[in-house]
Amino acid sequence: MAFERTTSQVLFDNGTHKCISFTSLVKGEGVQANQFLIIDNERAAVLDPGGDLTYVPLTMELNKYTRLTNLDYVMASHQDPDIITSMPRWLVYTEAKIVASKLWARFLPHLNSAFMSDRMKGSWLERLIELKDGGQRIPLGESYIVAVPAHFLHSVGNFQFYDPVAKILFSGDMGASIVDDASTPLEDFESHIPKMRGFHQRYMCNNKIIRLWVSMVRSMDVEMIVPQHGNAFIGQEKINQFLDWVETLQCGTDLMDESVFTCPE
Repeated sequence: MAFERTTSQVLFDNGTHKCISFTSLVKGEGVQANQFLIIDNERAAVLDPGGDLTYVPLTMELNKYTRLTNLDYVMASHQDPDIITSMPRWLVYTEAKIVASKLWARFLPHLNSAFMSDRMKGSWLERLIELKDGGQRIPLGESYIVAVPAHFLHSVGNFQFYDPVAKILFSGDMGASIVDDASTPLEDFESHIPKMRGFHQRYMCNNKIIRLWVSMVRSMDVEMIVPQHGNAFIGQEKINQFLDWVETLQCGTDLMDESVFTCPE
């Protein structure tokens, strides 16, 4: 598959089912972030749509592939600003339901101003799907999306989203990298490691959690791992290279000691 540096990249398209990635909508000081659209038989879901920096350009891009009236879900892997702070706009301007961990559901209303609450379509609770820790299948068109547990990677209530038709795991911050251009798939894994290492060492909980996650992913039928930041891992060679590397990575609490927990003078 040939990729060009454009605003959107079609990751999968069989005629009735599509997955589209948007890699260059964040402008200015914001960290690079990817947003995703899944369409099945004209019904649509947006994954990790971001905040005000991305809302307008993202909706403009979405309109090239679908109508906002076809949007059934806005799915949030976790609660960070680059994930879901645009939530009030989606509640007001679409009829989509918000999908998020039950641990963060009670906090999300803090994003919603009284002005937005008065204008939204339906009550907040009617528009919310709270994910239990074990995850679940979420119907979309004639298919479904699987909310896959990824807790503490890096949020305490964290999910990734698996598309069984495209065989894509949208992995959130797992596999994330700090790059200027995320529009092309990864080619040289070894040179890519420095772009991932520091982020994973600080933002992931510890190696035990990573090993549990790697074991789960190895049991799944995955042909792409597509993180929320940076380049995608496409094909079994690149996927296995990433899983082999991250499986042995010491990170988070593994690296903490008394030198960190010292009261500043």
